[in-house]
Parts: sequence; structure tokens; C-alpha cells
Amino acid sequence: MPRGEDLELEPTPKEKRVRRIKDEDLFKTVEEVFDKATLEGLYYLINRHVIDVMYGAVASGKESKLYLALDPNGELIAVKIYLTTSSEFRKGIVKYIDGDPRFMYVKRDTRSLIYAWAQKEFKNLERAHEAGVRVPKPIAVYRNILVMEFIGTEEGPAPTLKETKVEDLVGALKTLLRYLQLLYQRAKLVHGDVSEYNVMVKGRELVLFDFGQAVLTSHPTALDFLKRDVNNVLNYFHREGVFKALPNLEEVLHLMTKGDWRELEAFIEGLRFT
Repeated sequence: MPRGEDLELEPTPKEKRVRRIKDEDLFKTVEEVFDKATLEGLYYLINRHVIDVMYGAVASGKESKLYLALDPNGELIAVKIYLTTSSEFRKGIVKYIDGDPRFMYVKRDTRSLIYAWAQKEFKNLERAHEAGVRVPKPIAVYRNILVMEFIGTEEGPAPTLKETKVEDLVGALKTLLRYLQLLYQRAKLVHGDVSEYNVMVKGRELVLFDFGQAVLTSHPTALDFLKRDVNNVLNYFHREGVFKALPNLEEVLHLMTKGDWRELEAFIEGLRFT
């Protein structure tokens, strides 16, 4: 199962900066992971003025690599490239695509599934963004390449909740539960892999990312995934000492799916915080 991927962070030295794609030397600088179709995809996005300048990889995993880039306006963007040679990845994603009517007719070969996965993450990010959840804003998708807002600076990505501490833990708890409620009620989505590894901290802002595995609320296992997400959030803040005893999971789930935000917030306020 593709869980957050545990991407390994890599340095982004400015000397690795790559000019816009004009010749073969570009990809000697970027890395040898690209196949012909991916190279063509990058050319396509550059020729359509989505990407202007690329830097080296800032995060690497078994299933994808994340590159820092600039758009034509000089704004930082993220270029996520799914690796089309990962057969294990293919096995893990099928259950998230099956049951999703948006991808009912996708072929079952590895390349088609991974292209569909990139499309799926893009569409999920769009739905989440439109619902008011703070996510990396999606910009474009083509083949196995997803372009989105970069959360961080030229030095690298913003830290995750696992890698840093937030001052207002109760506020962070409210924010994440609100995100899950907005996803379920407005976006009709369940993230499916929420944890401290998939939340970035940018100043006072929490940014939820990694939406490839997110499913529609109509998916057969959507409620199971939601229960896992809520449980992960509650357990994280319990470990951080936010409350003495875990709240009733079923009550939180009911408020998440049926209640409004005022009811959920009142429930959180009523917990016995340490």
C-alpha cells in the first residue's frame, strides 16, 4: 500500500540549477531516472510554459521523485514524477483505483495505472483545494508528471509535523480535524493516509499533502480509511500530551460525517486537555 512514501530529503545546491530544457545536457544534471516518455512529458510541460527552470531532486522515494522548479513567473513549484518502472507500486495502487468511477476504464498495465495515479492525485488536490483544505495547489498533470505549488523555500521543503514542533497543539488538532471534515463533507473525499508524516508546517500554517491514495466517499472502504485517518490524528495528539485520554472515536466520526464544524469544535473544546 502506497503510504506517504517516506520520501528521503536531498540537498538542493544552487549549482545544480538547470536551465530550461534545450539540449541533452539537461538530464545529465537532473538524474538518470527518466525514460523516454517522461522526458517527452517534461518537454511538453516546458513548451507549454508550465515549467521554466528545474533544480535537482529535493525528495526521493521508491515510487516517485520530487523536484524543485520555477514557473515562467519565477515562482517556486514542485514537479512530482512517478517512476513508471515500479511494479510493486502498481500492485499497491490497484485497490485505490478500483471502485473509483473516475478511472473505471483505465487499462491495467503498469504505465497506464501510474498515469492514472498522477491524474488521480491531481483531481483529488483540486477537490480538496476547492473545498477549502490547505493543500499544495495543483497546477498541471501530464502522463506521470504532477506539477503543484511548492511548500517550502529554495533551500528545500517545509518540515513535516513529524520533523518539527508546533506551539499551539490544540489549534493544530482543530485544524486537522476541520480538514478531514471539509474533505468528507465538501470535497466528498477521504485522504486515507493522514499522519504526522503527511502534514507540512509552513509558519503557522498546516498543509496536508500526498493525495494519490485519497478515495471518494462512495468508495467501498472510504469509512474504514476515514476511521484510520481520525484515529491517527487523535493518537498523534494524545502522544503529544494534548489530552489525558483518547476521545471516543465513534463520536468523532459521527461529528466528522454528520455534524457541522461548530458541533465538532464544541466537542473538541469539551475535552479535558492536559
